[in-house]
Amino acid sequence: MYLANYLGLVHRSETNLAAAFRQVADAHADEPDVLVLCRKLAMQCENHATKLKPFADRYGEEQENEPDRLHSDLFGGTRTGGLALLRDLHDLYLMVCEVDISWVVVGQAAQGLHDKKLLETVQSCEKETSAQLKWLKTRMKQAAPQTLIVAS
Repeated sequence: MYLANYLGLVHRSETNLAAAFRQVADAHADEPDVLVLCRKLAMQCENHATKLKPFADRYGEEQENEPDRLHSDLFGGTRTGGLALLRDLHDLYLMVCEVDISWVVVGQAAQGLHDKKLLETVQSCEKETSAQLKWLKTRMKQAAPQTLIVAS
């Protein structure tokens, strides 16, 4: 069964995403909404990773380094300068997309296994992940005109 592979993937992706949200919060602390919401979303990601423990115990968990590669390729650290916030939010968005599709795949497996507890966990986490995507997209839309047109 390859479910252990995806449980490891989503667990590691959530852990890396939590760290990235914290980095962005700290780097852009002058933006109050970014500071507060990125810290809140980091805690959500950590909670998601914790919720996977009983299922990793049941089905196994293979440690994947793919999320580490994605994290290091996309998120080599926060940036400085005029484009910094927009690019950091963009990277977070791409990382959240990885988490989102991983939850979808794990959810399909939960349905196939008729594992109601896993499915409930997936649905709860997937709902919060979807909200993360919406906030990031909205915040990028807000930042884009000022960053791309006015700032130099």
